[in-house]
Amino acid sequence: MAIAVQPRKRTTNSASALTTVRLPALRHFGPNWYATVMGTAIVANAGVSLPYDVPGLRTACVAVWALSAAMLAVVLTARGAHWIHHRDQARAHLLDPGVAPFYGCLSMALLAVGIGTISVGQDVIGETAAVATASVLYAAGTLIGLVAAVVVPYLMVVRHRVAPGTASPVWLLPVVPPMVSAALGPLLVPHLPPGQWREAMLLASYAMFGISLMATLVILPMVFARLVHHGPLPLALTPTLFLVLGPLGQSTTAVNKLADVAPGAIQASYANGFSAFAVIYGVPVMGFALMWLVFSAAMVVRAARRGMPFTMSWWAFTFPVGTCVTGAAGLAQHTGLRALEWLAVALFVLLVTAWAVTGVRTLRGLASGALLAAPPQRLSSH
Repeated sequence: MAIAVQPRKRTTNSASALTTVRLPALRHFGPNWYATVMGTAIVANAGVSLPYDVPGLRTACVAVWALSAAMLAVVLTARGAHWIHHRDQARAHLLDPGVAPFYGCLSMALLAVGIGTISVGQDVIGETAAVATASVLYAAGTLIGLVAAVVVPYLMVVRHRVAPGTASPVWLLPVVPPMVSAALGPLLVPHLPPGQWREAMLLASYAMFGISLMATLVILPMVFARLVHHGPLPLALTPTLFLVLGPLGQSTTAVNKLADVAPGAIQASYANGFSAFAVIYGVPVMGFALMWLVFSAAMVVRAARRGMPFTMSWWAFTFPVGTCVTGAAGLAQHTGLRALEWLAVALFVLLVTAWAVTGVRTLRGLASGALLAAPPQRLSSH
């Protein structure tokens, strides 16, 4: 009997040891890692939106899109393993007001790769496969985004204990995904049957634009009030100020893309109104985005002089700036204003620089194990 029991005991211990050896780093692999996918995909999406035909640019965008798709597969697999092997930590993340908002990044990662798939991915996999893949990513990303936009704020109200004066730009993350859906939806409109299907997609995209915009207008005053009354964010969190650019640039992008497809989806009187709205809304919002960009950059310079460390928050320098590139490019297309074309190019150079620097630092952090170590403290509570 002892002989029969011993192998079973040894097998159980071996399996446990194997899990411990192979998966310890995943315990602190949080939902913020989807930001690496978002930040990479937006480089391809922004590059292909530029108004100038630069030799080799589209090929480079295809390569970056392929990289983002591969990264999405890796991060999805790692996050799945995290939920299987570290379920207690995953649940703790949902109950942590500093981490829960990052669950919105899953939706935006799916949608950002979806936009790239239909914009440049078809060069590799063909139009039919690209549309089918983008449709799946749109459906999954939109559903997850709408759930996050409700569930995370609900948890903040009923379960999280948020101290006064701790409002953070991170709070925007769960409410921005519907705006990204509003930017991907128009790309699918031409591939839908004419009539009710196209009109439904168009108006549903506008509805999601409204969801995200109204939620952003609720959160932004709290963020600025926190800065005014309680001073700058902690050094490691200062890059998150760039997150405010996300809903600004993405909403400008969305209204321009929706205006592009409106003539074939809705009656002419409304289509003309949507075209005018793209410029009437987009120009002042882009102006505010540029003001916030300068303000955030000044805060980052201040933090850097005081020893701002590298953290995953640096990925806030990528996706939000990329949405401003696509927003400026869309406005340039609708207005014909050369200055907006130059603005799109300048912002794209900033985006690529930020992506390259942040990507290299992330790879170093992964190699050293620093980025997968347990966080020393909850920075968002200070």
